[in-house]
Amino acid sequence: MKIVFVIVAFAISFFLALISIPPIIKVSNAKSLFALSGGRNVHTRAIPTLGGIAIFIGFMISTLIVADLSFLSEVKLLLVAVIMMFFIGLKDDILIMAAWKKLVVQVLAALLLIVLADIRFTSLHGILGIGKLNYVFSLGITLFIIIVIINAFNLIDGIDGLASGIAIQASTVLGIWFLISGHLNYSILSFALAGSLCAFFLYNVFGHKNKIFLGDTGALITGVIISVLIIKINEYNILHVGQFTSRVSPAISFAIIIAPLIDTLRVFTIRIIQKKSPFSPDKNHIHHHLLKLYNNHHLKATITIVLINSLFTAFAFWLAYIGVEINILFLTIFVLGIYIAYIPMLLNRSNAGYRLGPSLIKTLKGIIL
Repeated sequence: MKIVFVIVAFAISFFLALISIPPIIKVSNAKSLFALSGGRNVHTRAIPTLGGIAIFIGFMISTLIVADLSFLSEVKLLLVAVIMMFFIGLKDDILIMAAWKKLVVQVLAALLLIVLADIRFTSLHGILGIGKLNYVFSLGITLFIIIVIINAFNLIDGIDGLASGIAIQASTVLGIWFLISGHLNYSILSFALAGSLCAFFLYNVFGHKNKIFLGDTGALITGVIISVLIIKINEYNILHVGQFTSRVSPAISFAIIIAPLIDTLRVFTIRIIQKKSPFSPDKNHIHHHLLKLYNNHHLKATITIVLINSLFTAFAFWLAYIGVEINILFLTIFVLGIYIAYIPMLLNRSNAGYRLGPSLIKTLKGIIL
């Protein structure tokens, strides 16, 4: 019976987002609310950037209709945080906002979730030997992780279907995990997000005259929701609440969104080494290097990254199933993620064949291409 609520949440969200997008595109065209081509943008024509409005409409209405808000008051505060992300994202999509101003609002939204809703990590499950966290460390670590996840989804939103594709995969996996663990309301939230993202994905990837982008609005909304889902699944697991729990859930959670996290870590590190702002835009993301390999074929690049992200997720669940210790599991996922993230960049360098060896280059190209 519980699965009916999940299906209804997905269906309502999908339908509302689907019917919202055409009028959003119409208004965007009338008011010239476009992402212009050129610069770091990889598209060749002006495209409306307000797809996040449809995500917001689908997710919010579906959640308000299907979820039991009286049962979980913290969900109400999550919706407030989503509204905060909606308005700063919308302002940035229309008027452009300074990065530090967006960061301030993100911090305020995160503190709202941590302090008032008490949505926070209370334990690291034994990572580096660390178990239970005191409140100060819990607040600091949770704040950092929420901000990282929000910006990771914002930064990876560079080609058609990439951010939404990874978010669909992540929210679906988390939604199933919540459902089989007996946490219906968070499963509903997960599938409400997945539904609106699926509707957006169709227009973003397969739309021609009606193509639309996620924009900061959609990326920020998606990021804050995913971050809360990640925190809650870890907390339910440390408390062993529900039928399906795992002692290594932080490592699995990392694998579920490994592509945006590793990409963000990589580009931030490179920018800092080059004495640039971590938030300064460039064309050094994983998807930019894949586009060069694929002759600017967006769908191939998106499928490659989403598929790799999915394989990492399945691999993490398998390692957890066979009983791999959390530190070994986390380190394995992290090292493999870093290694794979650098392969497209190495293949694009003119001297890659000399440094890696012709046989290895041929093997890597065979795998990726």
